[in-house]
Amino acid sequence: MLGSCIENVRKKVPLIHNITNYVTVNDVANVLLACGGSPIMSDEPEDVVDITSICGGLNINIGTLNRSSIEAMHRAGLKALKLGHVIVLDPVGAGASALRTTTAAGLMKRIRFTAIRGNISEIKTLALGSGTTKGVDADVADAVTEESLDDAVEFAKSLAAATGSLIAITGAIDLVADGERCFVIRNGRPEMGKITGTGCQLSAMMTAFLVANPDAPLEAAAAAVCTMGLAGEIGWSRMQEGEGNATYRNRIIDAVYNMDGKTLDQGAKYEIR
Repeated sequence: MLGSCIENVRKKVPLIHNITNYVTVNDVANVLLACGGSPIMSDEPEDVVDITSICGGLNINIGTLNRSSIEAMHRAGLKALKLGHVIVLDPVGAGASALRTTTAAGLMKRIRFTAIRGNISEIKTLALGSGTTKGVDADVADAVTEESLDDAVEFAKSLAAATGSLIAITGAIDLVADGERCFVIRNGRPEMGKITGTGCQLSAMMTAFLVANPDAPLEAAAAAVCTMGLAGEIGWSRMQEGEGNATYRNRIIDAVYNMDGKTLDQGAKYEIR
C-alpha cells in the first residue's frame, strides 16, 4: 500500500521549496533528489514568495533562526496557504529557547500546516504553547515506548484533530496520525541518532510525498517515515569495518535513492490504530 507513494514521487518529481537550517541544507537537497523530488532553497524574504509560487510544497524548518528567515517563513507560508500548497513544519528545538517556541507557535497561528513533524518533546511544546491547540492533553511521556504507546497515540490523534494537521512524532517508535487513525511505525536504527539531520531530511521528504499523493495524505506521510527508517536499516546493514557516521549518512541517502515501491512494501513495519 505504501509503496505506491514513493512511486508517485518518482513519477511526478515534485518541486519542493525548503526554508531549512544551514546545518543540514545540503543533505536535505540530496535526500529530495534521492527520493525522486526536486529541491529549491531560499530564505531571503524578497525571494521566497516567487520561489514558493512555482513549487508544489513548502518545507519550513526552524533549526537555525534569524530575523530575516523568520520573516521569510511567514511570507512563504502565507503564499503557499493562499495557493493551496502542501506546507510542512519541522519545529526543531521548540521548547529549547523562547525564540524557537514563539516562532513555531506564531507560524501555527497564521498558517494551517498540512503536517507537523518533530520529536515528542517538540510536539508536546507545540501542544502546550500554541493558542490553536488549547485544551489538548500534552501530559504524555518524554519518549514513545511500548508502555506509553496508547497514551501517545491518543495524544497524536487529539493534536491532529485540534490543529487540522497531520502529526508525525518520530523516535524509537514513530507515530503518524490524523484525527482518526494513527500509523505506529517501527522501522529505523538507533544509530541514526548519531547523524545530524535525519529528521530534517525526513521533513523534506514528507513534503514531497504529500505533494505527490494528494488523495492519501496520511498514507503518504507514513510512507515517508517508513522510507527513512527502512533506509536506515538498509544503510546500516551495508556498513563495513572502520566506517562511521559520515559513511552511514551517505549509505542512508543511497538506500533512499535505490528504494522502490516493492522494497518499501516488503520492509515497512507498521500497524494502524
